[in-house]
Amino acid sequence: KGERISLRFSQPPPLREEETHLSSCIQRTTSMTEFSATDSLERAEEVLSIHPEEAAQLCERVLQSGENDEEAGKLKEKSVYLLSKIRVAQKNAEALVELLKEIRPLFAYLPKAKTAKLVRSLLDSIAKIPGTLPLQVSMCEESIEWSKEEKRTFLKQRLEARLASLYHQAGRFKDALAVLETLSYEVRKLDDKPLLVEVYLTESQVFHSLENVPKARASLTAARTNANAIYCPPPLQAQIDLQSGKIHLDERDYKTAFSYFFEAFEAFDSLSEGSLASLCLKCMMLAKLMVGSAEDVQSAATGKTAIKYTGRGIEAMLAIASSYKDRSLKKLEKAMADFEDEIVQDKIVKHHLSQLYDTLLEQNLCRIIEPFEQVEIAHVAKLIGQPHDSIERKLSKMILDRKLNGILDQSGGCLIMFSEEDEDATYPAAMETIEEMNRVVDLLYEKAKGM
Repeated sequence: KGERISLRFSQPPPLREEETHLSSCIQRTTSMTEFSATDSLERAEEVLSIHPEEAAQLCERVLQSGENDEEAGKLKEKSVYLLSKIRVAQKNAEALVELLKEIRPLFAYLPKAKTAKLVRSLLDSIAKIPGTLPLQVSMCEESIEWSKEEKRTFLKQRLEARLASLYHQAGRFKDALAVLETLSYEVRKLDDKPLLVEVYLTESQVFHSLENVPKARASLTAARTNANAIYCPPPLQAQIDLQSGKIHLDERDYKTAFSYFFEAFEAFDSLSEGSLASLCLKCMMLAKLMVGSAEDVQSAATGKTAIKYTGRGIEAMLAIASSYKDRSLKKLEKAMADFEDEIVQDKIVKHHLSQLYDTLLEQNLCRIIEPFEQVEIAHVAKLIGQPHDSIERKLSKMILDRKLNGILDQSGGCLIMFSEEDEDATYPAAMETIEEMNRVVDLLYEKAKGM
């Protein structure tokens, strides 16, 4: 009996017909699921331009599949990028926010570097939709909290750098500096130079917005020092050049500012960053205006690479250049009124245009006053077409700055100019002779003392 039992169980029992059918069904279902995810993604790419909503549904189907192996992870990653592209085209920022929250379980199966890239890509997609700055800030803050819970330091630091930049755009300068102070300490400990360049650059931009030029220059110098030690990506280098141009513009070094703006313009043009390239072109034209070369503004705007950026902002700068060339305050005021939105929204142009207006006003006042020894302020205000009070204040400031040699007669309401007398060279020469004689006597005394 023992032998018969051993012979009976020496081979596995054959599968029944029902078990064989069930096993083949499971294998077919698994292969169909894998094919379905790949096929859905390919179908979504095909119908993207024709039926974007159908493509979005296909991408969501891929994301909802329960598989988490390496191949499925790649398919889901592609689906996220494709779905974000669709939502940006639809300008649906809320859907992008929900997408970022939904795919967080997927991050457990992806490498940390890919996770960081995916999160930053979705935040970039939200930024492409106009008017979403508050949403970007809240989403960035929430993502930072999530990365802290998951102990993802690499992602947290990059999100904090982005949050500081968003605070700067929102005008929350104090919050931006608080984030940057903590972040720069952490990054310096890790010696992460690429991130350190971004941190110092953002810090420079914040200080520049606060009109603290010395600290802005110090932060920019630190950013340049770290950028020289590594390979700096072209977009980041262009941002550094743009910031350098702004600081030199504030320091009234207009020729150096123009060269930096030109470098940044060429970089942004090659990167197809239209808005930033247009901003650099406006700053180039402004630098030429401030240096007094109104004729070069037209040539800068009609260059081969610059002509494709023609718009309201460039037209505003051309109108200002035309009025400056004609030395006409009325034309300048008309240009400022016609292009008010373009000038007011751009803080750089607005700030330096006020200086340009003051310069033009002073030149016009000097030209009007030149033939007179005594002239009524009301008459000057009438000729120049400005209010009496503003002209009186301007004349007073010019006298204090020694740009005019005269006094204001408040009782008579007039300006009395003094004739410029030729300086007598006798007194300075006599004082110089006395100083030399004094030096000689001192030397003779020292020699006599030593004998």
